[in-house]
Order: sequence, then C-alpha cells, then structure tokens
Amino acid sequence: MKKREMYECLVVGCGMAGTVIARELAERAGKKVLVLEMSDHIGGNAYDLLSESGILVHQFGPHIFHTDNKRVFDYLSRFTQWRNYSHEVVGNIHGKLIPIPFNLNSLHLAFESSKATRIEQKLIAIYGLASKVPILDLRRQPDTELADLADFIYNNIFLYYTQKQWGLAPDEIDALVTARVPVVISYDNRYFQDTYQGIPAQTYTSLFEHMLNHPNIELQLNSDARRLLRLESGKVFFDGSPFNGTVIYSGPTDELFDCRYGRLPYRTLDFVFETHNITSYQSTGTVNYPVDQEYTRITEFKHLTGQALDGRTTIVKEYPRAYTGADSETPYYPIQNPENTTLYERYRKLSDEFPQVHLLGRLAEYKYYNMDAIVKTALELADTLIK
Repeated sequence: MKKREMYECLVVGCGMAGTVIARELAERAGKKVLVLEMSDHIGGNAYDLLSESGILVHQFGPHIFHTDNKRVFDYLSRFTQWRNYSHEVVGNIHGKLIPIPFNLNSLHLAFESSKATRIEQKLIAIYGLASKVPILDLRRQPDTELADLADFIYNNIFLYYTQKQWGLAPDEIDALVTARVPVVISYDNRYFQDTYQGIPAQTYTSLFEHMLNHPNIELQLNSDARRLLRLESGKVFFDGSPFNGTVIYSGPTDELFDCRYGRLPYRTLDFVFETHNITSYQSTGTVNYPVDQEYTRITEFKHLTGQALDGRTTIVKEYPRAYTGADSETPYYPIQNPENTTLYERYRKLSDEFPQVHLLGRLAEYKYYNMDAIVKTALELADTLIK
C-alpha cells in the first residue's frame, strides 16, 4: 500500500457503482484513488468467469445490460464492445411455457382461442396497443373476462413466485407491489424494450478491468473497509489516521455504522450451478417457475453469451432466502417497506454527519438498481464532485 497521504479519494467496493466513480475521479478530476474491495474479484455481482467445463457463467445470476440512456451506453462503450442480445423469459406454468411479462402471445397460450381473441380485442380497445396495464386496473373493470385475466396472472405468475422471492405470506404482500404486475398489450416477447440491449462482447469482468485500468487508480482486493475505516465525531479515519479526502461508500450502510440501530433486512440467494452433457437445456435464456419448485428460475448462460459449444451447457438455479449477515452471504435485494425505509433513513441521516462520505449504489442507498441506473447515478455524482 502506498503511503495513505497519497490518496485523495477512497472508494469502497468495485462493483458497477464503485468502478464508475473511481474511473471518473481518476480520469476527469485527476485524483489519486484507492479502491477497497472485500471480495477476491472485481465486478461485484456482475462478475463472470469461465467455469471448469469451459462455459462462461455469471457467478451471481444473469446480468443483461439494457438502457434508454445514451450517455450511459456511450460511457460503457468506451470500455467494451457489445454482443447484441435481447433477453426473453418464459414461465413454466404447469408444464406450459408462457412469455413473461404476460403479453398477447401469453394470452393465446393461456386461454382457449375464442376467449383469448375476445380479451385481446377488449384490451386493445380500452388501453391501446403497446400499453402496460397493471392487473389492479383490470380488476377494476366491470368485464368478467378481464377480471379472469387478472386472476390468472395473479395466481399463476405473481403469487407463488413473489412468496418465494420475498419470503412473504400472501396477506403480507403489499398491494402496491401487486398493482405493478403488468399485462403488456403487445406481441413483443423481449423482456426489456430499451433502445440499447446486450452483453459485453468479451466478459463483464474485462469491462471492469478496462475501467479500473488507470494510473491514478490502485485496487486492493480482499480488503475489508470495515476494519480500515472509522467514522467518529464528524471525522473519517483511515487505517488509524485522519483522512480528509472524499470517501465513496457502496457497501451496506448499516455495516458502515456497525449496525448500531439494527441490521437492514435483505434477501440473499443460493446459486446452484449444473453442467449437463447436452448442447441446449432450455429454449430461452431464463425460465421462471412461478407455480412450483423451490427455486425461482433457471438460467442457461449460452443463450446470453452466444458461446458455441456442442455437447455441454451450464445452468444455474436460484434459491432465495433471508439474509442473516453471515460473511459467507451476499445481500442482494433490499426489502423495501415503511419500517425498513425508516430504519435506513436513520443510517442515512447519521451519514450526513460526515460530509466527505457519499453513499452510492444498491446496498449503500438501500434500493434496487438496474445496472444502467447505477452508472447514471455514479456519473451524476461525479459531475457534482468534479464541479
């Protein structure tokens, strides 16, 4: 480690949030940046690697880049070329594969032909093509067939999947969450409709390597910032000495303050990888299991990466469960409800006592982020800091 006085910025975490802000501060502001990463790899949850069987896998579940933001796309395109890829998801509903989100193709697979045609005509007449209609809106319609459609989606696509994902009983599921479950009045089976969609042509890991490759950036893996940083009486101490530079923190905010108000709840995931001696395991990149199985979904990586290998393929099954805070676990999904939001706000206000510390990213801000939104937020924070 260089002398600590040489660093002007500390960045905790080298996932998408930390990596983008580190590059911006190093390149645009000319700052000496130290990046501390607790794990033994870069890239956060977007980390990918070649498995022992030679299959390129996303170690923490499928990551598909998609955005309508040209600045974000152009920024990342400095560090990677792209493989054009439009993700498709189907739900295995009692053995029948139905496109998700539920659309007009799904409608004709789920209902007999004449009923499906009537419902399609009603949806188009009331809402118009290309609309996204929350099932709560359908339930408010006096038409019984539209109510049947809403009930089908709720019971066969939303209910059990949500119980598995969040560990909730049906009466604990927020009505606002239910309200957002859409019917897409379209025959477009793409999971995302963004202008820019794809996967890095090489790997996500190489994308991060290129972003971190700057003479003003030093990266330290296997470095637990919780043991190196101390926040006390409005001052920041790094490795036992006062630090007056900028700190960007992208880890769990409760852990930054030793969970003094209690631990923020998350859901974590257990990933079970399987390699099969077949060329293809399933018809699309991801198959959801919304009515049965303990896992929520199966992803087959060769669909995403375009890797051409005959006779073998790798899949991953995802099993959600409660996050306990154990070092072996990774917090993935913030559980956002009024109680948890209030708890997070207590930590956020505590961080306000340290003006040089900036919270950035999914864990630090206790909110779900798509990758493009993280990049956008990191670039905007850089704009503010570099002014």
